[in-house]
Amino acid sequence: MTHVGPRFGVLGPVTAWDADGNTIALKGPRHRSVLARLIVARGRVVPVSRLVDDLWADPPDDAVGALRTFVAALRRALEPGRPPRAPARLLVTDGPGYALRVPADSVDARRFEQDVTDAAALPAQEAVLRLDEALGRWRGPAYAGFADEPWARAEADRLTELRGHALELRAESLLALGQADRAAADLRAHTAGHPWRENAWRLLALALYRTGRQADALDVLRRARTLLADELGVDAGPALRSLEADILRQSPHLSRSGTPAARVWEQVAAAYDRAVAPDARARLDSTAGLLRTLALTGGTGLPAARALRLDTLTAAEELGDPELTARIIGAYDVPAIWTRLDDPDRARRVVAAAERTLAALPENGHDADRARLLATVALESRGTRDPRGPEAARRAEELARRLDDPAVLAFALNAVFMQSFGRTGLAPRRDAIGAELVTLSARHHLSSSEILGHLVRLQARCALGDFTAADRHAAAAEALAARHERPLVAVFTGWYAALRLDAAEHAPPAEAEAAYRDAAALLDGAGMPGLAHGLPALALLCLRLRHGLPLDTGDDPDWGPYAPWARPLLLLDRGRRADALDALHATPEPPPDLLQEALWCLTARAAEVLGDGPALTRARTALAPAADELAGAGSGLLTLGPVRDHLGLDRPHPPGR
Repeated sequence: MTHVGPRFGVLGPVTAWDADGNTIALKGPRHRSVLARLIVARGRVVPVSRLVDDLWADPPDDAVGALRTFVAALRRALEPGRPPRAPARLLVTDGPGYALRVPADSVDARRFEQDVTDAAALPAQEAVLRLDEALGRWRGPAYAGFADEPWARAEADRLTELRGHALELRAESLLALGQADRAAADLRAHTAGHPWRENAWRLLALALYRTGRQADALDVLRRARTLLADELGVDAGPALRSLEADILRQSPHLSRSGTPAARVWEQVAAAYDRAVAPDARARLDSTAGLLRTLALTGGTGLPAARALRLDTLTAAEELGDPELTARIIGAYDVPAIWTRLDDPDRARRVVAAAERTLAALPENGHDADRARLLATVALESRGTRDPRGPEAARRAEELARRLDDPAVLAFALNAVFMQSFGRTGLAPRRDAIGAELVTLSARHHLSSSEILGHLVRLQARCALGDFTAADRHAAAAEALAARHERPLVAVFTGWYAALRLDAAEHAPPAEAEAAYRDAAALLDGAGMPGLAHGLPALALLCLRLRHGLPLDTGDDPDWGPYAPWARPLLLLDRGRRADALDALHATPEPPPDLLQEALWCLTARAAEVLGDGPALTRARTALAPAADELAGAGSGLLTLGPVRDHLGLDRPHPPGR
């Protein structure tokens, strides 16, 4: 349904938007409290006397007159086109008081309630999508700013309880889809924030058990039992006790092994073992395909596939058959969206094997194998300044475009994307790569590459400040991921949601920081150390810099590979200018990856405050091609704001402490 009137938000700070999505100015806190009080009433009349008592602990003599002034101002804000003396349609006078008469689905809390109700009756895949949409409506605590008022407390508590139920219903749906890793990541954050919810602990333990982490599952249950006993003085309920007993005896019903797919898998695997000789080369071909599928499952599957891939490759090379080795290497066309390697040493060994195989292949034919090997070299060289990477990507694309094989072309385009960071400001080029990937993959049913294309475009549109388009690509990627069981996509779209909030105009820094901390929980167990290492600390640093907040929060964050760029600013924050200048001089050039604009901006910021002209010139020269982009937003994860601000174009004076 398309709304022609205003919409109202109480799942966070109380606010209102016009039909075009623009925030309606509601003036002061009393105006917001009147609006919030009427929304709580759900269309019922609230007498003037009740409103006065609710708004003031000690009402002034002219409280009724002041209330009428607030109501009149709200009416003008909500119905700006209403003719003078025409009766109000939305905030109406009815008998002894006032009522807000608006469609139920114009209030985000009412839409949230309906979505959760509907999701409970949907198939698991559809339920996850509906619940993702519903939970995405939350911008902070319900009725933020008024939740402790007696008139709002019960409603805020009810909505908070319903949100917890929605998170657990979503986790149950993910478990039904076999996406236990994804469920576990979400439930860790949920139990940390709501430690008294026994059902959340139960689901987390079950999710961990289904990912093969029996010891962790038992530890979760023991922690829950201890917490309930020590803090509330109660024993764990029967559901937790029963699950612990079932895990200890490894009850078959806890796994999904009783499903038809599981039975078919067991039968086929047994038949394969009987029919194919242990030393048959066909086993290596089959293993390569399984490793690709294993990597796409995320969680523990990704690092396991990464380790076993090298063993499989080594076994193929030992047979002395370059054509077999080429197939084994090229079969691992797992889409890559992040530009920092998870295991650089293992990547170098894969590159060396791919180059040996390229040299050993017969000169005639095998163009598809060559394209895949070259794409592998480019992908496994990403984020480095090795000149072999860009050249391999270029040659892979040339070969792939001559072949009638869309899968090979998609693999080559992934390689081209990974090598498209030779300088800053190349988001439009990457957007074009993503667009071709989406079109090609949709036409030929290459689901993994289609998801990749949407994520590439999400990143590129973020860099260009086009969050409306980025929203569409995030939704498309999530829908495909749900349909094809690609749990790792939720990590990137979850981080994008935090960036989206951070980049929103007037977003409170505390809410954005909380969103980033929630996103960081998605990295737990995701199997992507190249993404996770140092990222949460960097995101919070960028947020705090943009809002002029202290950088030293008293904790000891893991800066990972981003420490050299953060250190000068952290030292400045502590008043250690001489040390900061030394650190600035030791700061290297950022690697060619998705965060290079953000890292150059950190250098520019420190150089400007310290008055280091050469360092500032070097940073601004590197950043100049990206003047119209948002620094860091091309990662889809974080932002330092417009690059032009760091070029000194639109800022009246340099920031500093």
